Amino acid sequence: MPKSKRLMELMMTVNRKRRFKVQELADEFGVSKRTILRDLQELSELGVPLYSEVGPHGGYQVVRERVLPPIAFTEEEAVSMFFAVHALRHYASLPFETESASALNKFYLHMPGDVRDRIDGMKHRVDFVTPARRGDAPCLAALLDAAVRQQVLSIVYVSAEEGEHDRRIQPVCIYANNGLWYCTAYCFLRSGFRVFRCDRIREAVPDPAGTPPRDLGEVALSRREAAEPIDPVRLRAELSRAGVQRCEAELWLAPMLDVREDGSGTIDRDVPASDLPFYADFFLGLGMGASVQEPEALREAIRSKLSDLLERYK
Repeated sequence: MPKSKRLMELMMTVNRKRRFKVQELADEFGVSKRTILRDLQELSELGVPLYSEVGPHGGYQVVRERVLPPIAFTEEEAVSMFFAVHALRHYASLPFETESASALNKFYLHMPGDVRDRIDGMKHRVDFVTPARRGDAPCLAALLDAAVRQQVLSIVYVSAEEGEHDRRIQPVCIYANNGLWYCTAYCFLRSGFRVFRCDRIREAVPDPAGTPPRDLGEVALSRREAAEPIDPVRLRAELSRAGVQRCEAELWLAPMLDVREDGSGTIDRDVPASDLPFYADFFLGLGMGASVQEPEALREAIRSKLSDLLERYK
């Protein structure tokens, strides 16, 4: 095997193993220990962070912040990946903001000059429009880490109804929609799943009370509807084709839709009674695209809001 190819495969192997002995690599690559030691020295000089431990249980190990092996991209793949990351610039906050900017800069600078010229020409010809939002979401990284680790957080949350208050939540996922970040989480105050606006979360730290986390390993991004609502009421609404299209744009609502062949649809789902004020505002915004059949409390809330609007515009 040519040395260049062996070094490339060795780099991928040590990144995969993380911890290894020289003899293991020598046996795997069919070379002597002396050759592997020289190869490891070259990898270290190239920037692969290795360190050795002596003793009967010693060996080599790759430090946690390891360097990934180089990957060959076609020109089309490189351009598409650049713009995939470039599109995130519209968001005021990202859970990995510094890292994404650094990665994009490295990616761009290491491209051939003609590919950079092509990207420069495309920057003003293609875009992924996302509404610009005021304010940032400083706790995105903490929310994402807690969702991965299934940890309970103590947060300071600001809402129009309750003002600034404390909550204990266990995040399930975060997602971006229409220029805003949202966090789906189990709320220990409401004893159920809720969706929180991440820009309204002012602080998020590990719960000092040590609340035991729930087993939410099976609740994924596409299954936020998995939990049964507390104090449920039946929500039933008819949607026109335009109403369905508006609802499909809302990631939290899409799983509740039942779409017919002609493009119209229905919503027929139990929802928490405490969420009816939110649904009143939402369906009011759909205008003629939706018609709520029940519950009557929701219909009354919509009528009340319409009456207030009529009074305002007299």
